[in-house]
Amino acid sequence: METSRTLNHIGRKIVRIRELRGMKQDALARLLGVSQQAVSRLEQSEMVDEERLKAIADALGVTPEAIRQFNEEALFNNIQNNSDTSSNNSIVNYQFNPIDKIVELYERLLQSEREKVEMLQQIIDKK
Repeated sequence: METSRTLNHIGRKIVRIRELRGMKQDALARLLGVSQQAVSRLEQSEMVDEERLKAIADALGVTPEAIRQFNEEALFNNIQNNSDTSSNNSIVNYQFNPIDKIVELYERLLQSEREKVEMLQQIIDKK
């Protein structure tokens, strides 16, 4: 029974999806129009009302059903077995692609490096 409660803990699922999306609590808080502390409390909640779950799902770019059905083990198994096209196992569509996330993170890193070079160039130009 305790394992079932742990597996259905919506707050923990929200945390993992948020982390997989590379999002901090304060970013989610801004999207939801609440404080970071409110997001922290929400992530500790075993249950979340349907309206709030919909808002969180929208902010995370997934469906409420994806949050409810989120299973980290299934996700990793899906990634591990991704090359096995003969598998007919149906796994919940989490509506985000890890490769897209890597590209997004790379683009942000590249932009940050460009900004650093621009700042250094401005410093050099002032001398």
